[in-house]
Amino acid sequence: MACVTILNKGRTIDVPAGKTILEAAIDAGIDYPFGCHSGLCGACKSRVVTGTARMQPCSELALPHADRDAGLVLACRAEPVDFCVVVYDDDPEAPQHQVRTIETLVAEAIPATHDIVILKLSLPAGIRPLAFSAGQFARLSFPGASSRDYSMASRPDETALAFHIRRVVGGAASGIAHDPAIIGAKVVLQGPFGTSYLRERHDGPILAVAGGSGLAPILAIVETALRQGRDRSIRLYFGVREERDLYLLERLDALAASHANFSYLPVLSHTRGPTDRRTGYLADILEADLGPLAGWKAYLAGPPIMAETVTRVLQARGLGIGDIHADPFYTAADRPAETV
Repeated sequence: MACVTILNKGRTIDVPAGKTILEAAIDAGIDYPFGCHSGLCGACKSRVVTGTARMQPCSELALPHADRDAGLVLACRAEPVDFCVVVYDDDPEAPQHQVRTIETLVAEAIPATHDIVILKLSLPAGIRPLAFSAGQFARLSFPGASSRDYSMASRPDETALAFHIRRVVGGAASGIAHDPAIIGAKVVLQGPFGTSYLRERHDGPILAVAGGSGLAPILAIVETALRQGRDRSIRLYFGVREERDLYLLERLDALAASHANFSYLPVLSHTRGPTDRRTGYLADILEADLGPLAGWKAYLAGPPIMAETVTRVLQARGLGIGDIHADPFYTAADRPAETV
């Protein structure tokens, strides 16, 4: 057992052996910034002011060696060795939404592709809507399954909460979500969480990159940004394996038709035959397409390897890590494979 003082909150908490600073903070009800829980995104980057914390393996992009040498850690991968004092980076734009636990009902289940279903959850009468920022996620608990994190695909001003849930082989939660009998089921929602939200004070151009069901938070960000009415370029790259994995193209077409400042490009990484679509990996496509990115903000969501490779390209084009907001989607199997 070790003690950790979190300067931002003025709280000292006990951290049991084998637990990370982030796990203990969440158990103590502390609203600590985090994203992937797996050392891939860097959202929980913190400075150890006093003491020592042992780091579990993590992504070099999330915590470069220079940051480690400067005393930074990822709270989701850091286990305190002795008494520690830590401080995380306070974002002046960070939304102050209350984290709530709400019992919702599945109102709709719309098949989007062969392995993605769009669930729409409704709140019971008299329950105030969930306040969140476009791009954030919630933790959903389905009957008979462990809780899982899914990004809101709906805008903050919409009443129903939409989620794009991809079926994972052997995944209990996604299997329940894809069951036709899910309509009317009770789903416990906790949130909002996440730091890959739309920075509403930013007036410059936006680059949005979605891989597969990563379209969910990216769609919320794009639609919310367009509704702000600002005359700034918004470009979306939507990557999937093959044609059958594309979805909501009619919705994206309608956005492009009604907003001259918005464009999107579907990209296929694995084709089974001739196609008129762009083909290849998103990182390679972006490397070929992009010029200097000074003044841009980038929002990424999808497989961890996509987020990492695209981030490298964006940094090479001059975009600082503080302007790249990534939401890597991971499964339990991804954790050992994607950490280095």
